[in-house]
Amino acid sequence: MNTAARQAVVAEALSWLGTPYAHRQRLKGVGVDCAQLPLAVYAAAGVIGAAEVGAYASQWHLHRSEELYLRHLQALGGREIARTEAQSGDFVLWRYGRTFSHGAILTGRGGQVVHAVRGLGVVLGHFDADEDLRSRQMKLFTLSPPP
Repeated sequence: MNTAARQAVVAEALSWLGTPYAHRQRLKGVGVDCAQLPLAVYAAAGVIGAAEVGAYASQWHLHRSEELYLRHLQALGGREIARTEAQSGDFVLWRYGRTFSHGAILTGRGGQVVHAVRGLGVVLGHFDADEDLRSRQMKLFTLSPPP
């Protein structure tokens, strides 16, 4: 991703702040979950095309071992990177339950992320300072715009 694309991703992600959490929804200011937020943000920034992930239960990660989120991310061109390579606009996934099932967009401000949290909506977090995030296994990814 080039610098302009990264800036567009971060600006779009920040514009979602305050959107309420709503399972399987993707409408800024109305409702979104942690799977739909990155799809909306990266598409609006031109990094990916329009994407659908199909139906999913709100607690699938507690009862199944299939890496749905990870599989969809890789299908959209996500390439895993080392933490030292992470830049603004990159994507973070954490293990919740049995799978990697919670995602966020890195703003580039020292570990700050934008993510959709049940009960809070779209908020700023920090993968080193937030106890719930810090204590979980994490993977980082970069996405490439379509050719």
